[in-house]
Amino acid sequence: MKRVVGILFFLFIHLVANGQQLPIYSQYLFNKFLVNPAVAGSDGYTSHNITARQQWVGYVYAPKTYSFSSQMRLLKRGFAIRQRANRQVLRPSTDGRVGLGTNIFSDKNGLIRRTGFEFSYAYHTWVQSETQLSFGLSFTGVHFRIDEELINFENPDDPWLNNSLRKGVFIPDAKFGIYLLNRKFSVGLSADQLFESVAKIGNTYHKELKINRHYYLFGSYIFDLNYQDQLEPSFMFSISEDLSPSADIGLIFNHNQTFWGGLSYRTGGAIIAIAGAKYENVFFGYSFDFTMEEIQRVTFGTHEFTMALKFGDSSRRYRWLDRY
Repeated sequence: MKRVVGILFFLFIHLVANGQQLPIYSQYLFNKFLVNPAVAGSDGYTSHNITARQQWVGYVYAPKTYSFSSQMRLLKRGFAIRQRANRQVLRPSTDGRVGLGTNIFSDKNGLIRRTGFEFSYAYHTWVQSETQLSFGLSFTGVHFRIDEELINFENPDDPWLNNSLRKGVFIPDAKFGIYLLNRKFSVGLSADQLFESVAKIGNTYHKELKINRHYYLFGSYIFDLNYQDQLEPSFMFSISEDLSPSADIGLIFNHNQTFWGGLSYRTGGAIIAIAGAKYENVFFGYSFDFTMEEIQRVTFGTHEFTMALKFGDSSRRYRWLDRY
């Protein structure tokens, strides 16, 4: 048992040393739900998103992230009284304040593989005629295990490996978020790994194997250049115990809600190029991270691909939110 705890403790320390316990997303504007559960259903669409990220291509211990997420707004149909001229009329209406979301992901970072799921509930309310305030809560479960392809065990048939180490560790946790959305701006604050859970091996919890809580703050503002073109500056701040804070600051140009592209900078020395396009209800996005650190000498940069399908007629979304 001590050997199990010792090796797992070493691997958790390895994650901290890499400065990255949770995945990094360069296209967080494309799918904010990945970092904030309050986003689930906020735009009125039913959407399905796929994200694939290969960090530091060419480096054997480089992080790799894959996720499939879905979100929707639960709507109810009814009637509303509208004032027209000198009389009141009853018109059909669509309303709904509950959003649901799911996320299945696989993440590899060094010697650790994380596979997990997330179920989210969000509640949306209007604080002004065009400003929506949302609260979200997620239940998450993550399975940690060692990537045996990168380790040569002296005795691979050891029962200890089969019964303990290869099984890995399952850790339940939670995520909470607040999201404010308007036609011109959006702001979100969230906390991930909320419980700072500790690993349970056998019947014993080990405090030395604690998962650090992470905080995220993001925001963006839209400047209308003309009736077709927009500029959207954005930021993302993240911080956690025992890890250095990180910040992304970027600028996206959007043409006719069909094509977009831009640049952002991440503290620590990374310049990110982002591009995307929309065809009917299908959205595509790509980003390339150029790292200016020493590791760039042995890598070919970082690539991130995203694709989304969004469904819903005019009654299932808000027209002023119709953007990527």
